Amino acid sequence: MLKVVIDTNVFVSSFYGGKPRKIIDLWKKGELTVGLSNPIIEEYIFVLKRFGQKDVKNLKELLSLFKLTYNSLYIANPPHLNIEIEDEDDKKFIECAVALNCEYIISGDKHLLNLKNYYEIKILSPNEFLDLYQQIKNI
Repeated sequence: MLKVVIDTNVFVSSFYGGKPRKIIDLWKKGELTVGLSNPIIEEYIFVLKRFGQKDVKNLKELLSLFKLTYNSLYIANPPHLNIEIEDEDDKKFIECAVALNCEYIISGDKHLLNLKNYYEIKILSPNEFLDLYQQIKNI
């Protein structure tokens, strides 16, 4: 099973459909393991509330999956890494991926995408990830 960290912009966009929703659906079906940390979950909740997410049922379902560690790996507070990145706020995704040995970070954030990878961790857009996922499934 592929281990991924999902950036907040992809997670929040999943509530509105499209490719981000397909990625979350893969996780719900048990085809992905999602890496999570306190800083990531806190940002998910903060941004969803800021955007006035009204689909309480969907939000509660996702939060309950986090609590049950459903197809997920969890580290409360990953160790801080000395990473030079344009947006310091994005470090939490790399730190989580490193701490949990995830293979991919899925993001729509240009600062992360410009890195392309961090050591062995590939940083991909939702579209790139889904294309790669299809290739892997067809092997």
